[in-house]
Amino acid sequence: MTTTLDPATVFDTYAAAWSAHDADAIIALHTPDTQFWLHSGARPIHGRPAVRDAFAEMFRQWPEFGFDVHRLLIGERHWVLDWTLTAVLTDASGRPHPIRYDCLDIVTVDSAGLVERKDTYIDFPQVKAVLSGLG
Repeated sequence: MTTTLDPATVFDTYAAAWSAHDADAIIALHTPDTQFWLHSGARPIHGRPAVRDAFAEMFRQWPEFGFDVHRLLIGERHWVLDWTLTAVLTDASGRPHPIRYDCLDIVTVDSAGLVERKDTYIDFPQVKAVLSGLG
């Protein structure tokens, strides 16, 4: 089956929706039975409503969420994104702390170019170091 939408074009639209923190625009680019799995010890999340809610909650918890793209590898029906999460967290005394840690996404798309599955892997040693600095 041939992809009707170019994954590079889908990625550009997807990344813009993430930059805008627009959970509705992001989920509009997912299949109805989509799966999101943040490989952090959590279980996969299935279906548009649940995945949309997870993304919206992420933006609520991380209002200054951002990302720096390092590499984008695109295949016929997938992309692999090497990126760094950026955000600002507040410590117990109310001081802001910019944080960064590396992530890797593996995203598959269906023949219409909609995201079927998004797996996000995070660098746990970096996360641990970032969080220990907030204590």
